[in-house]
Amino acid sequence: EGLPLGRRLAVVAAVGSAAAAAWLYLREEKGRRQRARRQAELRALALGQGDFRLLDQEGRPRQKADFRGQWVLLYFGFTHCPDICPEELEKLSRAVELLEREPGLPPLQPLFITVDPQRDDVAAMKRYVQDFHPRLLGLTGSPEEVRAAADAYRVYASTGPKDEDGDYIVDHTVLIYLLGPDGLFLDYYGRSKTDTQIAQSVRRHMETYKPLLD
Repeated sequence: EGLPLGRRLAVVAAVGSAAAAAWLYLREEKGRRQRARRQAELRALALGQGDFRLLDQEGRPRQKADFRGQWVLLYFGFTHCPDICPEELEKLSRAVELLEREPGLPPLQPLFITVDPQRDDVAAMKRYVQDFHPRLLGLTGSPEEVRAAADAYRVYASTGPKDEDGDYIVDHTVLIYLLGPDGLFLDYYGRSKTDTQIAQSVRRHMETYKPLLD
């Protein structure tokens, strides 16, 4: 004779439970592999980002290591930029302000690194950053130091021809970078992203953050 109905149901339930457990295990294992792969990629990227050494708008030396343990929104641009850079820095500043209104979130440090060190000396950076978030740091340095910082974040920058007044435009990557407390690149935001969208993304990163460096 076959198994009693109750026994058959118990067997079916046990098989179903085992299948569900196996599925959960495989899903968790896939998640672990994905996290391990992302960790390796971010570590490799972090090694390529180097430890930039620049001056802020007060002439104080700053290096990447100074910002370990902090969340950072970083933008590369130049003070003579006619419209894009002011728009992006205003957007960055508004995103920081939105997050500052939310209790319990860690502070976010806004950074602006010039790609035009020939014109953007310490004094020029000090005048310029006053128009944006009060905690915005403007960083500059020698052409070699600035180029090293830009290269570390894969930032393209090319100086255009001078006009009759000696003025020129610098064509450059237009992205806002998010760095986590490890100093690792976590995300980036193009011109299409609004201040609200950036703030929402940063908040999600803050709420789900797990250190990736030992």
